[in-house]
Amino acid sequence: MKNNNLKQTVLTVICIVMLFLPWTILPLRSFPWALESPAAEIMISGYAAFMIFSGIFTALVYVKGKVQHTLMKLCVVINGLYALGGIIAFVLMISQGTLPLGK
Repeated sequence: MKNNNLKQTVLTVICIVMLFLPWTILPLRSFPWALESPAAEIMISGYAAFMIFSGIFTALVYVKGKVQHTLMKLCVVINGLYALGGIIAFVLMISQGTLPLGK
């Protein structure tokens, strides 16, 4: 039972850390090089991919890992919104033709 509790704690901590990592783009975007192409597109697509991964990972931990307490419910909602934002960012980049993968 103690091993299962440790697993739940580690997975919860990982999901909590994933809540705050997308906000690190704000200080990075204050540098002039981060606003120029192609660095801006690469940075935004990297963060968008991470946000989508975070949403999927948190949902899988909640459903398959059966880590279902109040803090994880909050992580699922916030990381789910981040994932939606990441998908929207990719759709916007594809529609504008600025996705760096095709260049």
